[in-house]
Amino acid sequence: MSQTIQKTLRDSAAMRWTALLLLALAMFCSYIFMDILSPIKDLMLSERGWDSTAFGTMQGSEVFLNVFAFFLIFAGIILDKMGVRFTMVLSTITMLVGAVIKWYAVSDGFVGVDEAGQHTDLYNWFTNNLNYIPLFDELGVSPFYEGMPASAKFAACGFMIFGCGCEMAGITVSRGIVKWFKGREMALAMGSEMALARLGVATCMIFSPYFARLGGSISVSRAVAFGVVLMCIALMMAIVYFVMDRKLDAQTGEAEEKDDPFKISDIGQILTSSGFWLVALLCVLYYSAIFPFQKYAVNMLQCNLTLTKPEDGSFWAGSSVTIVQYLIMLVVAAAGFASNFQKEKGRKYTLLAISIAALVTYCYMGYMRQSAEAIFAVFPLLAVLITPILGGYVDHKGKAASMLVLGSLLLIGCHLTFAFILPLFKGAGVGGVIVAYITILVLGASFSLVPASLWPSVPKLVEQKIIGSAYALIFWIQNIGLWLFPLLIGKVLDSTNPELVAQLSAEKIAAKQAVEAGSMTLQESQDKISAISEQIAVQYDYTAPLVMLACLGIAALVLGLVLKVVDKKKGLGLEEPNIK
Repeated sequence: MSQTIQKTLRDSAAMRWTALLLLALAMFCSYIFMDILSPIKDLMLSERGWDSTAFGTMQGSEVFLNVFAFFLIFAGIILDKMGVRFTMVLSTITMLVGAVIKWYAVSDGFVGVDEAGQHTDLYNWFTNNLNYIPLFDELGVSPFYEGMPASAKFAACGFMIFGCGCEMAGITVSRGIVKWFKGREMALAMGSEMALARLGVATCMIFSPYFARLGGSISVSRAVAFGVVLMCIALMMAIVYFVMDRKLDAQTGEAEEKDDPFKISDIGQILTSSGFWLVALLCVLYYSAIFPFQKYAVNMLQCNLTLTKPEDGSFWAGSSVTIVQYLIMLVVAAAGFASNFQKEKGRKYTLLAISIAALVTYCYMGYMRQSAEAIFAVFPLLAVLITPILGGYVDHKGKAASMLVLGSLLLIGCHLTFAFILPLFKGAGVGGVIVAYITILVLGASFSLVPASLWPSVPKLVEQKIIGSAYALIFWIQNIGLWLFPLLIGKVLDSTNPELVAQLSAEKIAAKQAVEAGSMTLQESQDKISAISEQIAVQYDYTAPLVMLACLGIAALVLGLVLKVVDKKKGLGLEEPNIK
């Protein structure tokens, strides 16, 4: 009888995994919005006039407040003080507010050009202001610059707010998984959460262009509105989790507020751990080579593959193929993910066969659609399949540090393949797509090694009561890279493709002069610039940015090897299993 009374929601596998599903769905939605503009970078140039520098600056702004206003540090303190459920709801509300602002920034309502060529007052304010930010400009870290499109500036403001909520949610989800799974299948849970959440990347790559071009008319704000709706769903998931988590605490007698209040000295305790620093630096190097790349990956494929648009009116050019392909993707993910949990070999291999067959079908459809965004959408699919396997391996066998080393090796190989091998296949339609698919799948597999091995290692490095702060510090250090490298990639692209930048600038000047001379209407001028921008957007040489990202992988590899030595010397337990 006493055993029945003591049983809690956490002791029920169904309830544990339901809590995990709620957290994963919230992150799934946030991952979609995080990269909502990534697969339509070419449209942002043609429709809103964002060159690579503007695009990269806006994308990097997501983590600006987390880094330079130290918001993530405060988020960790809030998490340690207020608990998982309060912080989860707060983070999703913050994301929703930022998402709405970003949506309005790229909408026609914000631009508001009338027949006389006049913009809205808000548009004019952003055009004339935020061109110089004292101190930040001197340090070279301003999230804005003179000449940056007004829509990009305002979108950056919204993305900063979204980023505060997104990164707060990230550390909260990690802490929530520790709360529900510690002493159980924690690495499997963390790996599964990230595998499911990363389906958001694939969903974004498929549906962002779909909504942007829906009905034959181009509207970048329609794609962002899709993301806003999903953020409303994320908020609902957080509220349901709030109820579950509160019931768990009522059963266990635990309090969300900490009996031992947070102290500044706790941060000092974290920062004096050599293992913590190695893990944190590994994290920033590895994630900086992945997340910023995602924001440019579709455009990189557009520039390196020879893609021929399907004939109008064909199945491959229609909108229904998008839905069919996404459903096939879900079959790949669901069957592959479920196969990890089957004890009966026959059922396990049947699900694996279904997943592989669906993946081949998906890849064939992506080729027939001649769509760069559909090709890159395979990125998380192999990760969905193998991340639970890797998580289960870490739980039962260990070898977390070794997995980080392997992940770095794969990362280096993939970026160098994109830089030097893929361009050799330009003009060879089938060969180029095959190389792209294989490299993207391997990169996704490499990415899956990190959540399955790195995040479950943090509780081994710090005390239980400051895990939230430890995750916050790691995320803060990681965010420095996530701010810097989207901006750097954009600047490197423009600096290594000066002829494209000069051509676009000359065309804009010529079009403006034609309007002033009366030989061209404002609409004709905009249509001409849009058409030229669309052509230029797929001509960039991505070699230099990709080599830069490969160098990050090399640095991560060196740190991974050092971490293995330190772990063996100090007995951090990173190579030991979580379940003993």
